[in-house]
Amino acid sequence: MERIVKDQVQSELDKYANQDLYIHLETTNGAYATHNSESKMNVGAYIRNGKIRYERGVITGNGPHRVGLKMENGWVYAEGLTDWELDSEGRLLLAGHDELGRLAVALEVSPQPFRM
Repeated sequence: MERIVKDQVQSELDKYANQDLYIHLETTNGAYATHNSESKMNVGAYIRNGKIRYERGVITGNGPHRVGLKMENGWVYAEGLTDWELDSEGRLLLAGHDELGRLAVALEVSPQPFRM
């Protein structure tokens, strides 16, 4: 993955607009990310192969970034994104890593379901 370049990510978000897509969205500060600390509450959220269609995707911020996907009846968004790549299967992969490289948030968009 590479550091986010807003214009490049925005261009990829625009390409996916108004298509049936699958998303993977997760946040974590515990479990496998080993952000564990007895002084902090572990939290996380996870959805894989959620099917969506967004009419507009927007990346904001100067880093870390936020990506919002505007759907007909709501929004999906991820905040704290630092890195991205377009993989060999044409999937847009966005992640937020902390200063130690640990995953804190991931938002991935694909026209095909993600492997389980």
